[in-house]
Amino acid sequence: MNIGRAIELIAEFTGGNLTARLSGIEHALAAGTHGQAVRFCNEHHLDAGMLQAAFEIKSVAGRINDVVHALGILMSLPKIINEDEKIISMSLGAGNTGRLWDLETDQQVAEFKLIRWQGGPESIRQNGLFKDFFCLAEHETDKKRRVYVLGLEHPMKFLLGGRSIDSVISRNATLAKAFREKYGDRFACVREYFEHRRNRVELVDLIPIVPELAGMPGVE
Repeated sequence: MNIGRAIELIAEFTGGNLTARLSGIEHALAAGTHGQAVRFCNEHHLDAGMLQAAFEIKSVAGRINDVVHALGILMSLPKIINEDEKIISMSLGAGNTGRLWDLETDQQVAEFKLIRWQGGPESIRQNGLFKDFFCLAEHETDKKRRVYVLGLEHPMKFLLGGRSIDSVISRNATLAKAFREKYGDRFACVREYFEHRRNRVELVDLIPIVPELAGMPGVE
């Protein structure tokens, strides 16, 4: 089924207020008979087609973070590469294998964290940022290494903070192995490692560069 048609069908079903719509159906069918239920479903086209429409939308919505991530990168691209810069590869969605970075050009390797941090306990976001920073910092290249973020305040507060390295890498076995093989127990907290490598990776705030991203709630 065409996704546009699926959206139309579900919009008809919800009537703009799903809670009110479901409540209305519950009351309409309360104490109803088999015949009334059949007539109600027929009159309102509550059939396999409607259910298929819901599944179609669910299948797309399940990957909406990938869509937002890809569009955010593509919107940014014209403003973050130079006129003489050549794109070598891009990784716009989950499951793209064989590409180390979200973006690689002949002048830079980069990861994008299209996340609007709230300033509270955000361990998953912190873990993701640390992983990208570490991988870029330890990658041998003469190109610029960059992590593009939405706002610098909270990411920098984390990188300059005292959260323990163990807590950041413990849930990623591959990252933990790579980090310990390289540094052992040399660094106890994020700040210590960040200070060691901060000159190798540039954190770039995308909002002044691509103002349209300022209103994005952000995705993982």
